[in-house]
Order: sequence, then C-alpha cells, then structure tokens
Amino acid sequence: MPMRKLGRRKDVRKMLLRNQVTSFLQAERFVTTEAKAKEVSALAEHLITMAREDTVANRRAAAAFLLNEDVLRKLFANIAPKYQDRPGGYTRMVRLGTRRGDAAPLAMLELV
Repeated sequence: MPMRKLGRRKDVRKMLLRNQVTSFLQAERFVTTEAKAKEVSALAEHLITMAREDTVANRRAAAAFLLNEDVLRKLFANIAPKYQDRPGGYTRMVRLGTRRGDAAPLAMLELV
C-alpha cells in the first residue's frame, strides 16, 4: 500500500506524521485533513497492536517512533490494555466537512 506523499519531502513528511501520531495518542482525539487522518490512523493502529504485547523490543520500536516518553508510557499502560481483546480497528474517522480557508476536507480521528 503506497503511502500518501502529502505534498512534502520524505524527511518532512516522516516528522509530520511522527508529531501527529504522538499528539493523537496524547489527546486521543485529533482534527486534521482526511489524507493526514488516514495516515495517522494506520500508524497509530500499528503502534497500538505492537503495544498490546509489552516486550522490550516493542517498547524500543515505539520509543524510536514516538517523540514523547509520557505518551509512550500512556500507550503501554493505558491505551493498549483497553484493546487487548479487540482484533483491530482501534480508531474512528469522522468527516467534518471542508476547511474555510482552502476547502480542504477535514476529519476527526478518535480512539474507539
């Protein structure tokens, strides 16, 4: 599945997504454009699936991606245990319409 380029170079896009996934897991609800929401959702679901099994390797892999240690602790202590019995689908995307300034389609991403 090809990753959306979001009109950015690879290094800028990677940091943008790391920032947004970190912010999303911290707040558990997030408003952004639809394209970014779809990318953030895929990455967040992968991290939650990884965090369901609390191993040193999984913690290090998540720590390499997330930008905040508090969010890492929250992911392994609070978020992942809630979804222990769920096979996937941890996020929900709700379309909100268009942004006034540039008519970009907005979406709210939240944990189920």
